[in-house]
Amino acid sequence: MDTVVSGIRSTGNLHLGNYFGAIKNFTAMQHEYRCFFFIADYHSLTTHPTPENLQQNVKAALVEYLACGLDPEVCTMYIQSDLPETAELYLLLNMNAYVGELERVTSFKEKIRKHPDNINAGLLTYPVLMAADILIHKATKVPVGKDQEQHLEMSRTFGNRFNRLYKTEYFGEPMAFNFGNTLVKVPGLDGAGKMGKSESEGNALFLKDDAATIRKKMMRAVTDSGPTEPNSAKPEAIENLFSLMKLVSSSDTISHFETSYNNCNIRYGDLKKQLAEDMVTFMAPITQKILDIEKNHDYVKKVVLLGREKAKASAQKTIEEVRQIIGIRRF
Repeated sequence: MDTVVSGIRSTGNLHLGNYFGAIKNFTAMQHEYRCFFFIADYHSLTTHPTPENLQQNVKAALVEYLACGLDPEVCTMYIQSDLPETAELYLLLNMNAYVGELERVTSFKEKIRKHPDNINAGLLTYPVLMAADILIHKATKVPVGKDQEQHLEMSRTFGNRFNRLYKTEYFGEPMAFNFGNTLVKVPGLDGAGKMGKSESEGNALFLKDDAATIRKKMMRAVTDSGPTEPNSAKPEAIENLFSLMKLVSSSDTISHFETSYNNCNIRYGDLKKQLAEDMVTFMAPITQKILDIEKNHDYVKKVVLLGREKAKASAQKTIEEVRQIIGIRRF
């Protein structure tokens, strides 16, 4: 059975883009593959969260994974920092990762452009830690977005370099993987780009948002003055609203507003009100599950301990074999 590994940074609550872009597929693939899903708290340290925020964010991500349908009895859900084996493999891979190739990584160059006051070694070696996350379980499939494809390519590079250096074929080549038929890119509410935590305020609909917050955000979504020619192309901001509607609204609702747009008599206020109600209906069961699981501390702790045990069994085997290959052997 193929092994799938994927993680999400513990930098705050999950949003609708996380759900449709990744977690919905995770809930399906957990029944068909050997899946490891982890909360990437090591990765989040590059932004220097406070200790309180770090723990809160880890718990929030874990709870929301569970609320979305991941089953800890079926897949392996764990916290990245619960595996010291990952940190050790990260160290060992770093011995054969070169500064020049790391400095050429697109995401690193983008980060130092945006945050020139926080150019830390963790950002530089981010792809090495991602490689360790993947290779520690000898994953064959990795669900990644377009922005992570270069990191996955580097994971293959580091694995192949290890193989050549030690004359082995220990690590395979993890490949990009999309479980669904198409990759879903969920647009934000600010009229441009995808939904994200770090974008403008009000850009994202979070899984924990209550009905009033969802309605408020939807009514503030960016629109324009409306079409002036029948059957005209939609500007990005309007196309984004229709894209969101296709995720949660009925075909009759979508058809109604498509016709209104093409006939130049659409009322954006009505569209946003309808979309808000459809969003509330779709998200309410997930939101309620989040609130219920949050209160059940014993259950959350049980999930963490189970995930740690299952992940450690896989990771310990890999790190012991890697040590033997390298020559780090006990006397």
